[in-house]
Amino acid sequence: MRLLILGGTEFVGRAITEDALHRGWEVTVFHRGNHAPPPGTAALHGDRTAPGGLTALAEGEWDLVVDTWSGAPTAVRDSARLLSGRAGRYAYVSSRSVYTYPAPAGLAEDAPVVDGSPDAGSTAYAQDKRGGELAALDAFGDRALLVRAGLILGPYENVGRLPWWLDRAARGGPMVAPGPRDLPLQYIDVRDLAHWTLDAAAAGLGGPYDLASPPDHATTAGFLEACAAVTGGGAELRWTDPERIAEAGVEAWTELPCWLPPGELHAHMFGSDVTKALAAGLECRPVEETVADTWAWLRSIGGTAPLRPDRSSKGLAPEREAALLGL
Repeated sequence: MRLLILGGTEFVGRAITEDALHRGWEVTVFHRGNHAPPPGTAALHGDRTAPGGLTALAEGEWDLVVDTWSGAPTAVRDSARLLSGRAGRYAYVSSRSVYTYPAPAGLAEDAPVVDGSPDAGSTAYAQDKRGGELAALDAFGDRALLVRAGLILGPYENVGRLPWWLDRAARGGPMVAPGPRDLPLQYIDVRDLAHWTLDAAAAGLGGPYDLASPPDHATTAGFLEACAAVTGGGAELRWTDPERIAEAGVEAWTELPCWLPPGELHAHMFGSDVTKALAAGLECRPVEETVADTWAWLRSIGGTAPLRPDRSSKGLAPEREAALLGL
């Protein structure tokens, strides 16, 4: 297979590139040159947001294009139109955020989605991703695969969620553990996302697929206990009720990454019915493996995870954690 990956140097794009190389595919990475792609790839340079930024893609043919863009839908529109006659299929890594809020637990790919336009500039994440989906569909029709990913974790993460928990656990001592312990955590390991996406595209699948672990795959307890164990066991988990967290003004998702209290938002984010993807071959590795491999990666790069410039930092400040725990 000849793969063109638009991006391919960070997090999701890098995992897809590495999986394709492992398969023995011929991989071309189109990127801005800010980060080196994995060895074994051919590189084309350009900036999709700049005039003439797609010039390097004016020639060439590929069996598959994978696009992870999350900004203005016009970038997906222009790339997909340019490549529609020279590429067999187009896989766009979208997001479950495209579903209209609130989406009760158990809804699948036929749930209502937000409005979006392939001709729009950057507005909001959900609308941008929906616009990107429409751009891929407009150019490739049923040759477009829409990968609606849930929370993505794993090595190379540049958003700062799992790396923050690992860094916090490594510091040891009393550590806030937002309850309840058995609260489901639905996510997708970036390597499982990459592997399924390439399998599905190679098999000729098209249309939308929700990509996340089954609802019973992991819990908050399993996730945080794995973080504590892999970093040396020095962290003492202090389970804290959601009500107490709310009263303290501590923000779910940002100050306590990956966590949402039980309720409407939790059902919307962590209640996806992934039957369709499972039937199409999705396999999800244990949460302990995701946590351990991310910790190994962090140590290999000196312990400081890169952070995308368009994302805010995550995590709870030590003094706010101490106040929450009454220390």
